[in-house]
Amino acid sequence: MELILKEDVQNLGFKDDMVTVKNGYGRNYLIPHGLAHMATPSAKKVLAENLKQKAHKEKKIVAEANKMAEAIKVLELKITAKAGAGDKLFGSISNIDLAEALVKEGHEIDKKFISIQGGAVKRTGPYNAQIRLHREVIVEFPFEVVAEK
Repeated sequence: MELILKEDVQNLGFKDDMVTVKNGYGRNYLIPHGLAHMATPSAKKVLAENLKQKAHKEKKIVAEANKMAEAIKVLELKITAKAGAGDKLFGSISNIDLAEALVKEGHEIDKKFISIQGGAVKRTGPYNAQIRLHREVIVEFPFEVVAEK
């Protein structure tokens, strides 16, 4: 089943992408939740026209994302958390905590665009995360988890 995505869908595609999915996934999840619509010939023509008009605006958005990426790369972020013996944390640090720390630094990034390599952090030390600012701009962001004193 060919669909055109109305929104970004994780592990599937970005807004205005044409994707091929299994019939059940498209009929039972994507279309009812408003995430996609059928890729009819007329819808494909409308999509092509919209993409032409969007190409000019896209350059400006990519430039802004690159500017933000450079600002984020300069940051040295340390997240403090309660830790027990052996540098093991009470709880864990996830993409939500990283997003909140970035907001405090003045960078508003949605938690769904942040992925910490290896999943949730359960020990103190240096870690890496990927921050997707745009479909073409992905930043490798190092951060450190330190124990509260």
